Amino acid sequence: MQRRDLLALGGATLAGSALSGIPAAQAASHQAPFGRLISAGDFGAAGDGRTDDTAALQAALDAAYAGEDGGLLLIPPGRYRITTTLRIAPQANITRQSGILGIGARIVSAITDGSDILDISSRSTFRFLLIQGLDIHGSGKDGHGIRLSCPGNRNFLYNFCLRDLVIQSCGKNGCQLIGNVFEGQIANCYFRNNRGHGASFHHDPAGKGILSAVRVIGGVFGENGIHGAAMLDGCYDVSYHGSYFLLNKRFGLVAENGCTLLSSCGFENNHEGADDFSHGDAGIWLQGFATLVGCTAYSMFRQTHLLRATLTGRLAMVGCSGSGDARAAGAGLAVLRGDPRSSATLIGCSGSLKSEGGFEAVEIGSGDGGLRCGGDWQSRTLAQLGDYRLWVDRQGRLRIKKGRPQRDDDGSLVGVV
Repeated sequence: MQRRDLLALGGATLAGSALSGIPAAQAASHQAPFGRLISAGDFGAAGDGRTDDTAALQAALDAAYAGEDGGLLLIPPGRYRITTTLRIAPQANITRQSGILGIGARIVSAITDGSDILDISSRSTFRFLLIQGLDIHGSGKDGHGIRLSCPGNRNFLYNFCLRDLVIQSCGKNGCQLIGNVFEGQIANCYFRNNRGHGASFHHDPAGKGILSAVRVIGGVFGENGIHGAAMLDGCYDVSYHGSYFLLNKRFGLVAENGCTLLSSCGFENNHEGADDFSHGDAGIWLQGFATLVGCTAYSMFRQTHLLRATLTGRLAMVGCSGSGDARAAGAGLAVLRGDPRSSATLIGCSGSLKSEGGFEAVEIGSGDGGLRCGGDWQSRTLAQLGDYRLWVDRQGRLRIKKGRPQRDDDGSLVGVV
């Protein structure tokens, strides 16, 4: 069975969720009872910031995931001290909404052995996970704040939502998603001051599980010890919308294999770990391909550009800008290089563009306006009018030919009878 074939699984068990108004769901006759809502307080969690609440919270989570349906655990407002990892690892398939509601609740980690704070692992089909409202405060000696994992390609963790979270001061990454994790959202979350990345996204390192179709909406990645967000181990299908990346020690975003889409995202004053502007770098570093729409970069210190890219596919940038003031007055838009398969098209962008290794981008309505493309007969970005190519020969004369030119003096001179 293919992963996408599972989209139908549980489609009739969504009563009580945002999809309960769909006629097919209403018509289903085999729906299980509504999911349970239980309170951590009923299991002895104190939430006073002094009591070790690990056992009480784990007992509550175990109760929420006992049986086949899953439930929602309510953690009331308070400060909940924990000393070992909290775990969610359902053994049965979960196909209705379950998870944690923790608005006003802070998990205070006293973990000192590098273990994660909240570990969520799927070895089944796990859908509609919701983690909402928690403030997770690490010790700096623990591991990841939240880790979502699904090893292999026969288990599935999807249709999840992490929202309204603050994850800060963790010893590793604020959040790590790894393996067969897909079709989910991370909305209105703040990843701050974690010693590793703010968040990281990975395919299964064993090559069996594919992370894909993850959308980050309104996220903030700030003051993290390495990158704001990192897409690693071949992962590329994560998109970012209305998110902000600032004051990270290195890049705001790293995408080792490309990035599906960034829209209306801002990158400000990253590379806080660099000595000065001359040793800084761009807000984004990527290899492969990407689409950027309405993204901006601003720097006063060490961030040098919006984007540094080594391309193997297509780059499209629309309405993006890069600028700086003070010590970063020389900050610009992008530094690009690429192999013969790659291309870059920039439309309505502002800020300086630097190309390396002979790479040429097509610019439309950027800088002084108009169209800027390759002018040498061998360029891969020659202006094309229908089947005709235009270029400037070595003597500065405009030439035209139907089809691609084979030499500098090929075709005909324009304006010469």
